[in-house]
Amino acid sequence: MSSVAPPRKDSVSPPASGVPGPRSLRNIAIVAHVDHGKTTLVDHMLRQAGTFRVNEVVAERVMDSNDLEKERGITILAKNTSVVWKGVKINVVDTPGHADFGGEVERTLMMADGALLLVDAAEGPLPQTRFVLSKCLERGFPVIVVINKIDRQDARPDDVLNEIFDLFCDLGASDAQAAFPVIYAIGKLGLAKINMEDEAKDLTPLFETILESVPPPQSDSEAPLQMIVCNTTHDEYVGKLAVGRIARGRIRINDDVVILGEGGTQKRASVKQLFTFEGLRRAPTTVVEAGDAVAIAGIDEIAIGDTVADRQAPEALPRIVVEEPTIKMRIGVNTSPFAGRSKASKFLTSRHVKDRLEKEAMKNLAIRVEPTETPDTFVVLGRGELQLAILVETMRREGYEMQLGNPEVVTKLVDGVMSEPLERVVVDVPQEYVGVVTERLGSRRGRMEKMAATPGGRSRLEYVIPSRGLIGFRGEFLTASRGTGLLNTIFEGWAPWGGTMIKRANGAIVCDRSGTATPYALDHLQARGLFFYAPGVDVYEGMIFGEHNRPNDTDVNVVREKKLSNVRNHGKDDNVALAVPRTLTIETAMEWIDADELVEVTPDAVRVRKRVLQCNLRDHRMDAIEDAQGV
Repeated sequence: MSSVAPPRKDSVSPPASGVPGPRSLRNIAIVAHVDHGKTTLVDHMLRQAGTFRVNEVVAERVMDSNDLEKERGITILAKNTSVVWKGVKINVVDTPGHADFGGEVERTLMMADGALLLVDAAEGPLPQTRFVLSKCLERGFPVIVVINKIDRQDARPDDVLNEIFDLFCDLGASDAQAAFPVIYAIGKLGLAKINMEDEAKDLTPLFETILESVPPPQSDSEAPLQMIVCNTTHDEYVGKLAVGRIARGRIRINDDVVILGEGGTQKRASVKQLFTFEGLRRAPTTVVEAGDAVAIAGIDEIAIGDTVADRQAPEALPRIVVEEPTIKMRIGVNTSPFAGRSKASKFLTSRHVKDRLEKEAMKNLAIRVEPTETPDTFVVLGRGELQLAILVETMRREGYEMQLGNPEVVTKLVDGVMSEPLERVVVDVPQEYVGVVTERLGSRRGRMEKMAATPGGRSRLEYVIPSRGLIGFRGEFLTASRGTGLLNTIFEGWAPWGGTMIKRANGAIVCDRSGTATPYALDHLQARGLFFYAPGVDVYEGMIFGEHNRPNDTDVNVVREKKLSNVRNHGKDDNVALAVPRTLTIETAMEWIDADELVEVTPDAVRVRKRVLQCNLRDHRMDAIEDAQGV
């Protein structure tokens, strides 16, 4: 339950009392490419500002509250927190760094007046760095550049600083923005300094730079109320919470307000409870002034992008606009013979799936849900495969069963021409793998634009490639580079449709009957390809058991057992030695399947199958490939 955070006696600086005025408030967003250290830096900002007791046990990456975030080590959802430094409250928004979650960045930047841009001291600016910086510059933010991880052996802070300045110029930064302050930091140790030769003791230089460089909110607390809703969340005690920033005016408990929705709709409402952000907690309060971040309880029918306004003078703020989705995927009810067999399954019907997807689309502006010709299947549009895989994994853990179609790109008409999305790809690999990576990207219609050597015997390649050419490429890339390569992508634009592209070179090993897979059968089938499952797993007709080593599909009997007889065998049975199966996750299964295949997802299993289960009713894979190639 939310509670007011008491002042800490051991704080570095005591928190300000009362409602912060405009001069004692700063709003800042932390933006960066994935894995450049945002959340770790926020950890130390909270610790050094006295948010936690001296003896309090705090987990690493404390802002990663989601289980998936902790498991994967990435930020998926933008989150609000605050610290108090020398009597000034600093509202901090921790944003995701992965390109697939760019929609989170776009909507949460509306809560800030400035930005901390983190850049890895070795890797330098990467595609998502360009994206988040462009959004900050468009909003006119002053940007503080933090060159992080300067303790890396391959750190090159001077070169990275030059690359950052070039990026500012490329993005059309103003003279004031291009004169950005620079902080050198070791985020995991909580150290920062102004110059490389200085001695770093703590994050004091960072806090001081924030107070000097980020202006206080320019807002009028006496004007009629205007607040933009940037996020919605749920609290088990008070229900739905609308999180946003007050653009002008002030808001009090029990105020009568009007909600200005999409299309000019108006709904009357009353504010039941108010919360501000103090550290990691939502602290109850009675009044919040303009410029501060706030969470409002008591308004159920409110959506991201709506404006909370004064009833006497309602005036809407511009709605939040995020970039269009580029990937779509069909999600439907599980129709396999094993549907409903899992004890953890709770939601199996189309109504359950539809309600859950629509709920996700309401709180995530980068997700769209559209109906299909059948009532039990829906098209979900998003920014990338990872975003859709995270959604499916979340639903699976909640007890949903579903089946997924293969990811496809979203097409649209541009000047009357059917067009597809393009991605800018930055590849960082050891020099000995440049040839094989170039070959793989070239076969997927990638066009190289830059190539440069980097320290440590590595090379950085920059490509522009159709988005559908990247579907299923990450696994292939890691295999080709022996796990040593780094692949980063960002949406580049639209280009005319480039024609048919074969996604997978090899066919599938398909079960031709139901039963339990036996070691005896698999031992005789090993030469045909790579298996996805171990012996002892239950299978059904049409379930894909592995990847064939030839282009065509093959139907096999994986349940065959050795026949026993009364005749004594003088020889000894050979021990069955099977290769370790390649375990499929939701992401790898989505990448692997082709147009005539589906991924079956249950709370305790991920399986791949053919759309048509019966062997005698299925089209041959080679026929489909020849049709696609125009043979």
